[in-house]
Amino acid sequence: MSAADPLLELPYGTTPDPDEFLRAAIRWHFSKETGAPFWLDRLGRLDFDPVEDIRTFDDLKLFPNFANELRDVRAEDLIPRGYGRRPGIVGVFDSGGTTGAPKRVVMLQEWLDMLLAHSDAQLDAHGVPRDVNWLLAIPSGPHMVGASFQQLVARRGGLSFAVDVDPRWVKKVIARGDQAESDRYTEHLIDQLQHPLRSQDIGVLMLTPPVLERLCRRDELVDLVREKVKAIMWVGTQLDPDTRNLYRTELFPDTVLCSGFGNTMTLGHVTERPGLGDDDPCVYDPFSPYMTYNVVDLEKRRPVEYGERGRVVMHYVGKSLFLPNNVERDVATRIRPLPGQVGDAVADIAPVREFDDEKVIEGVY
Repeated sequence: MSAADPLLELPYGTTPDPDEFLRAAIRWHFSKETGAPFWLDRLGRLDFDPVEDIRTFDDLKLFPNFANELRDVRAEDLIPRGYGRRPGIVGVFDSGGTTGAPKRVVMLQEWLDMLLAHSDAQLDAHGVPRDVNWLLAIPSGPHMVGASFQQLVARRGGLSFAVDVDPRWVKKVIARGDQAESDRYTEHLIDQLQHPLRSQDIGVLMLTPPVLERLCRRDELVDLVREKVKAIMWVGTQLDPDTRNLYRTELFPDTVLCSGFGNTMTLGHVTERPGLGDDDPCVYDPFSPYMTYNVVDLEKRRPVEYGERGRVVMHYVGKSLFLPNNVERDVATRIRPLPGQVGDAVADIAPVREFDDEKVIEGVY
């Protein structure tokens, strides 16, 4: 195992100078001794020298979007050599395959520890209680959300009661026009949520907006959530403001309601900005300098104005992985970042209709 620049190993709560951190990461990932084969093999395709020419986060736009090559790359080739023979691997996770074959990444425990420390702080800021059990209707493998949130719940002192969600099956069903089968699958998920809600001490409920909407059609489950659940965390890209306000003011007025936004290509998730009003959109701040977003006009290759909508470009910069300049399948409103953050905050995230010539289907998300 090779020694890394200390900037790449700072504990949570210590924020490095972003550009110094970026340059340290570039040196790590493009050194023959420490870099991953994936990046070392692509050096010859670049018309610039990353170590010499990447000085600021704005320079990351020099990189081509290599993300599609994660569909076929050997997972081992994504692990930096500097970790030695036995890196602490959490798992190999993928993007879900909404558009074509899935893209794969490898998550290391040291990054997950940092991510969960950030999630902990965000949940505390929203008033989500510790030392309570969670009921999670989320995908397990090959998605990273299951593995990461089960560790998060344990870290916060609770037990996880998991209901596995298979979004790929639902997307296939919808693609062939079988809405009735999609509805039956969602009802199947609600049936599985019903028993732990009845029989267990559930303090936090985590699920997607379509599943939450279907749960609310059963009066008994609404009553159980009101009686037991202290916080509802919805994950996925869309919940319209009127429905969100209905949940907050009428259905679950005594329950914390907050949302999370996650993405495989940034190896993680963030929780909405605390303190937003009922009429505010859900704003997501990047966990920078590790996870950063830019909202851009793709045709003009420049940022849109604050308050305007554009395509989301994501970067992940860390010791365990480097993935810059990834054009995502989402559009969002560009929001001014908080002081000290790199890149943009985002709001009103929604998928494009087509991506890489494939129709985008959200299904149970």
